[in-house]
Amino acid sequence: MPRSVSPWAPKSILSFRDYNRSLLRHDLVAGVTVGLVALPLGMAFAIASGLSPQSGIYCAIVTGFIISALGGSRVQIGGPTGAFVVVVAGIIGQYGVPGLFMCTMMAGVMLILLGVTGMGSAVKFIPRPVIIGFTNGIAVLIASTQISTFLGISVTENVGEFLERMAAVWRHLDTWSIASVSVGTGSLAIILLVNRLWRAVPGTIVALTVGTFAAWALDLPVETIASRFGGLPSGLPALHIPAFDPMLITKLISPAVTIAMLGAIESLMSAVVADRMSGDRHNPNVELIAQGVANLVSPMVGGLPATGAIARTATNIRSGAKTPMAGMIHAVTLLVVLLAGAELAGTVPMAVLASILFVVSWNMGEWHEIPELIRQSKADVVVWAATFLLTVLADLTVAVEVGMVLAALLFIRRVSNTTTVSRVTEHYVDEGRVHVLQNKPIPPYVAIFRVHGPFLFGATDKITQVLDQIDQLPPVVIFRLRNMTAIDATGVRALEEVAEGLHASGRAALFCGALPQPRAIMESGGFSERVGRDNFCLHVDAALERAQVVHEKMRD
Repeated sequence: MPRSVSPWAPKSILSFRDYNRSLLRHDLVAGVTVGLVALPLGMAFAIASGLSPQSGIYCAIVTGFIISALGGSRVQIGGPTGAFVVVVAGIIGQYGVPGLFMCTMMAGVMLILLGVTGMGSAVKFIPRPVIIGFTNGIAVLIASTQISTFLGISVTENVGEFLERMAAVWRHLDTWSIASVSVGTGSLAIILLVNRLWRAVPGTIVALTVGTFAAWALDLPVETIASRFGGLPSGLPALHIPAFDPMLITKLISPAVTIAMLGAIESLMSAVVADRMSGDRHNPNVELIAQGVANLVSPMVGGLPATGAIARTATNIRSGAKTPMAGMIHAVTLLVVLLAGAELAGTVPMAVLASILFVVSWNMGEWHEIPELIRQSKADVVVWAATFLLTVLADLTVAVEVGMVLAALLFIRRVSNTTTVSRVTEHYVDEGRVHVLQNKPIPPYVAIFRVHGPFLFGATDKITQVLDQIDQLPPVVIFRLRNMTAIDATGVRALEEVAEGLHASGRAALFCGALPQPRAIMESGGFSERVGRDNFCLHVDAALERAQVVHEKMRD
């Protein structure tokens, strides 16, 4: 392949040059497995968004195939995800399904432009407290939409806001169904137990099968997909170009930007997770182009917006996927199920899908990040809390906008606080001697990297160069933080990820010389405990002494 083509070549083309029967065997098992997992999720996301269940399946089939065939990740799985549920429901409520299709295609064009213009790395400028805040908020909103279905409550009012939805559930609480609660609770228990005890078997598949069979065998009076939607049509619909209303363009720009940004963020986050699990490195610009093409085509089959799906991508990798062929097989598996088992899929109880979405919302919530965030600076907590509350009580667009403005203001404040003017004294010179590298022998088993300047969101991707050359690094890697003037939650997390990557490769990571502001943030967030307090040194002299001890232990 010509060298000039490589930067824009999809991973499928690069992977298939050396494809063989062994790779196909691994991809086949993984593709079928993740295809079965995607079936209930596709239906559940579509229903929660206010669409028919087949819209989710159509989206998973078409976009799943396109994203794998054209994308920049070897093992990422694309399709409808929980992140879009709240946004899609809001767009449908205001502009109808035609407005959603138009908005999705606009977002597709935006994603293609982001990829073509090389803006695939621009997502790094969204700080971690904002991402965690709206992820937490979306998880709460998804769970709130499923409470009435789980309980079997008949809510007749058309409620869209969180507080109104909870009030409606409370008003109709006396109409709950013991059959629906039993099926939902049983399905929830099965998912949690199977995922905990038999990780090789997807709990959603087991819960879907057992819950549906139990409801049918016992003839339980529960609402099913067929009773609510009239069943699933067999096969894909004919391609059609959605109606385009020029009058709606300006009104749909804001929600289209939200869909595009959500799609970019989640797909690239999912690709990073895939890289970490598979040892590969994705191409962000090619990935965004694939996401854009997928979102252009999805409305033509009546589908939802699509992006990279973190949980399905992880399932794909754990099931043995090696190349993008696994993602294409996952799409074909869904198509076969739709052609052969549409009638059977109509018997799935709605309470089972509600329990699946409860688990999805919990898993996507990133709840374990909150305690770490709270222990860090109050500024990061404010950004997170504002984004979270606005996501739940207002809407996602407002939440991200406010979160970004707050983060930008705090960024300016942090950078300005790093500017100091002080007199050079004899004590200052003596104090700095333990930090300088001049005339200090660096042993061959040690590599030293320095972090220079504010290590805040938007700059943290520079640390990935360490992992890019990990195979050439010696056993001990020291990060000299003497000139790192400031850090935030995103920066702390980036350093932790590098430390985890080095540790996974059998190497040790040491950190030294942090100034007061960064050191306080890292200490309060528990960074030193996670990397090992002995590996968090005061200066480079101490780090070199620690490196000798670590290296001797490695040799023993």
